[in-house]
Amino acid sequence: MSDPLIEALHENFGWNSFRSGQRPVIEALLSGRDCLAVLPTGGGKSLCFQLPALVRQGLVVVISPLVALMDDQVLQLQQRGIAAACLHRGIQPDQRRLIQKQLSSGALRLLYLAPERLQGEAARDMLTEHAREGRLVALAVDEAHCISAWGHDFRPDYRRLGQLRALCPGVPLVALSATAAPRVRADILRLLDLCKPLIQVSSAQRNNLHYTMRRRPKNPLPEVLEALKQARGATLIYARTRRSVEHWAERLQSEGIQAITYHAGLELERREEALRHFLQADEPVLVATVAFGMGVDRSDVGLVLHLDLPATPEGYLQESGRAGRDGRPAQCLVLFSPGDRTSLGWAMQSTLRRGEEPKASIDDLRRVELAQQQLRRMEAIAEGELCREQALLLSVGELTAPCGRCDRCLAELVPKDWSDRAQELLEVIDTGRGDDIRCLIERLREINGSEDRWGWLVRRLVQEELIHESNDGVQRLSLRDSGRQFLQSPWPLHYSA
Repeated sequence: MSDPLIEALHENFGWNSFRSGQRPVIEALLSGRDCLAVLPTGGGKSLCFQLPALVRQGLVVVISPLVALMDDQVLQLQQRGIAAACLHRGIQPDQRRLIQKQLSSGALRLLYLAPERLQGEAARDMLTEHAREGRLVALAVDEAHCISAWGHDFRPDYRRLGQLRALCPGVPLVALSATAAPRVRADILRLLDLCKPLIQVSSAQRNNLHYTMRRRPKNPLPEVLEALKQARGATLIYARTRRSVEHWAERLQSEGIQAITYHAGLELERREEALRHFLQADEPVLVATVAFGMGVDRSDVGLVLHLDLPATPEGYLQESGRAGRDGRPAQCLVLFSPGDRTSLGWAMQSTLRRGEEPKASIDDLRRVELAQQQLRRMEAIAEGELCREQALLLSVGELTAPCGRCDRCLAELVPKDWSDRAQELLEVIDTGRGDDIRCLIERLREINGSEDRWGWLVRRLVQEELIHESNDGVQRLSLRDSGRQFLQSPWPLHYSA
């Protein structure tokens, strides 16, 4: 017997079978049912809303947070002969007129919009008209974790997407994300007002990725060059700031590597050129901020290298997941410094101080606190002794066995008892003045200058919940009740430093 969905899949995309989790979401949308789809990076989320538009010969409107993501998906669809378009500030007037003509004639199948465009009257009228005339097949909210303050990439504009239900009653809505912990999924369901939805959550585990995390030396260039030498296919290098992106591209170019840059400060034409180069060159090396790559579909990325501590475990799962989409082994390397979390924390505080409001709102302060907690979780994974993959997956509520592939699983660690040093450290905090980490370490070195691992031990004891660290970015320290219990009756603390 013929299978209409398989036939449509093969005709439009050349594939003969669905990936795990795709078909239930597609069938639910075609039956008019809301969906929440959490599928891993490389799991084919986009097909879940693209195929229904083609089967029904109607319009699917996709809300997407990044210009690069929209441009990439539209380009790939157009290359397949599928009528797709996006509207953002970089679209020229003649292109806008063509898109409006396609919308009016019913020729367009997929339209990508940034969330802020829904605040405009023209976009709202377009949605209302298409819904009323029955031409709107579905609404898709991509990167739906952005709606949640608990998510790793919160976007205030996503908060207003709940209005889609009122604008388009009866039109099924699908929310999609690569990584969403249980409380983030609950936020998505509530804030988007999903009605009796199908909830499709697939494992985020990627059996071909090899995670390595290690301290960044003063001069990381030799390690970066060695990683590039060992890599296959395309390489994606992430740096935290635009300045760092430019700096590293120049360093690599001076070593004879044709590295190119991508960040939001570049002109649109240069960003489009970088995207085309990354997608079409044989073995490109792209240095970018983390804004690059969401939804960008290149299957042979053999190395994803972070030059700083990632901001969140969930975000790192998504960023590292851009490697090895072809199923072949791929490397995911993080070079981090203990100072990364401090600099990231201060950057968050500075962003808050630059806001237009004379006084930070409670929501702003709460987001800073959440960001600090997420940074601490990422630091615990980077400095901890557990399997990297196991710890990362636990951050999204998935319990797995050790992977056997990461640097921690392959290492022969020799732990030693740090309880004496821990007791000395906790006593200084207990008699202290609410110092931050930097002041505390200076005091400890005055007392015992032979120990150069105080900062590392402070962070481990925070992770052990013996010490409380403030979430305001200042990193003030105080003892928890468990820390006081340890001082009264110490127990062994075995770590592999």
